[in-house]
Amino acid sequence: MADLNIKSVHSNSYGAIVIGSGMSGGYAAKDLCEKGVKTLVLERGRSVVHNRDYPTTTMMPWEFKHRGEIPEDIQRENPIASRCYAFKEDAAHFFVKDNEHPYIQEKPFDWIRGYQTGGKSLMWARQVQRWSDLDFEGPARDGFAVDWPIRYKDLAPWYSKVEQFVGVAGFRDGIPHLPDGEFLPGIELTAAEKHFKSVVEGKYENRYVISGRCAHITGNREYYAKQGRTICQQRVMCQRGCPFGGYFSANSATLPWAARTGNLTLRNDSVVHSIIYDEKKQKATGVRVIDARSKEMSEYYAPLIFVNASALNTNLILLNSTSSRFPDGLGNDNGLLGKYVSFHNYRGRMTAEYDGLKAFKTHGRRPTSGYIPRFRNLHKQETDFLRGYAAGVDSTRPVDVNYDGVGEQLVANMMNPSYGPWHINSHMMGECIPREHNQVTLDSQQKDEWGMPILRVNVGYDDNDEKMIRDYQQQVAEMFDAAGFTNIQVDDDHRAPGLDIHEMGGVRMGHDPKTSLLNKHNQLHACKNVYVTDGACMTSTGTQNPSLTYMVFAARAVDHALSQLS
Repeated sequence: MADLNIKSVHSNSYGAIVIGSGMSGGYAAKDLCEKGVKTLVLERGRSVVHNRDYPTTTMMPWEFKHRGEIPEDIQRENPIASRCYAFKEDAAHFFVKDNEHPYIQEKPFDWIRGYQTGGKSLMWARQVQRWSDLDFEGPARDGFAVDWPIRYKDLAPWYSKVEQFVGVAGFRDGIPHLPDGEFLPGIELTAAEKHFKSVVEGKYENRYVISGRCAHITGNREYYAKQGRTICQQRVMCQRGCPFGGYFSANSATLPWAARTGNLTLRNDSVVHSIIYDEKKQKATGVRVIDARSKEMSEYYAPLIFVNASALNTNLILLNSTSSRFPDGLGNDNGLLGKYVSFHNYRGRMTAEYDGLKAFKTHGRRPTSGYIPRFRNLHKQETDFLRGYAAGVDSTRPVDVNYDGVGEQLVANMMNPSYGPWHINSHMMGECIPREHNQVTLDSQQKDEWGMPILRVNVGYDDNDEKMIRDYQQQVAEMFDAAGFTNIQVDDDHRAPGLDIHEMGGVRMGHDPKTSLLNKHNQLHACKNVYVTDGACMTSTGTQNPSLTYMVFAARAVDHALSQLS
């Protein structure tokens, strides 16, 4: 029996294990495999192979049974997923169904998940703005959470490395608190947005309107052809999976790149139960896995473990990784694991019209929009709330087709549509302050069908968020008015946290093991061969879409981890 156990351990041993195949896990796997490390990637969901498993990617609108909408019975069965903008007939198959993966909401929280190869990288919004020291210095400057153990200079070269691989369309805007990156040709603003930009930047100090940087290939064909990807076709059907690889996903880019090295083993249907900790060696030695189909438990071993299961699931796995040394979860000496969870405040909305620029119209599609970087509390505290918000701004001219007449007259009317006034839309992206009472825990009684504890989520808004919403409404309405926009309508959609799909924290970085779980290299303070580089590692949230920064953490942490092994 001893010989059999030794053979089993040997056959299930790797140089590294990565938990999760999505945005950050895929990038960690790519870099590990490139460096010659035999890497096992554990994905709890089904296999989705680039192109082969995108069933709706080339379908025409009339080919959908419900013309793209979700039937009422499916909406009733999935009240949480149905609130996501991308949960439509063309992409619903990439979303977790509510009844299949329950969790407990102590406060309303819409947990949007994608369990398959590539995770949510298949249907993300693809916005990739860098962080700056305005973000990394925020907690120390403004007195909340704990100080980040890094600054922008620590990440700048890694941002460049990741952006060059991913492919980022953007312009060099020269904004100090939103650093420029390694950009492919940018995507232009509309005429109405350029007008808005001119007014805002002429009237206000430190306020800018730019084209949102997005993870879409718009140039350098030869380089991306090596990845098997080509130029974005601007179909804006990205949530279906892109057959061109025009936008970045783990499925089209990092995982195939890792596979070509011969060093990747991808195991689907693998629900990670816990991380194995060896008290004699004082390090993690492997991972326990439940087969999603057979429910059988198995173990895999490696000297290096990356936890990238997405923020809340990463918290769940670490909380469930108990031992005599860590009775409250792996690395949880200070009792802070699962606490200080945060998110982005997307509740503020605004619409308006503009009757000018009638010589211009919108034609075709684009995979990004205008973007207003944060402008509140930049250099001093000027409001009654901490931190600030960014905002999206988008404009179109709706087409009015005349269907009157018959025969030639009808054809003539349809071939000469008229255009209405510009429609302007905006939404806020507010920085939420991490609070200790915003936390996730494991239910002591209830388990899911794989025997995993059900996650309890106790995360909500606070007064700082409410004040920020009101300020966004007031300030952006003022800017709209200055630009001559009319019929300005402000709104608070009262969405629950989670629908932003930017949950962060619970395993935060910091200087001190007494007040944080991870050090400046994304290592667990108390278990140095375990790295966390997904949203769980975030000490604060900034206002930028976070996925680019997760990948940057992954690339930087892989480099550090391998330097420690050599």
